[in-house]
Amino acid sequence: MIIIQVKDGENIDRALKRYKRKHRNVQIMNNLRENKHFTKKSVKRRREIQKAQYIQNLKDQVDIY
Repeated sequence: MIIIQVKDGENIDRALKRYKRKHRNVQIMNNLRENKHFTKKSVKRRREIQKAQYIQNLKDQVDIY
């Protein structure tokens, strides 16, 4: 659970912005979506490998130009 302490004289919009930033960094929603359905270890590993290959291809394309 994320707790945001609102400081004295702090605007509520500013506190909300800090909450959203913390929420995004913690990646709560991604974890919830990921755990909604069971995923086999082999499928997770395959996705990790595909993601690494995709990132490597992007880096290689940037180096060429």
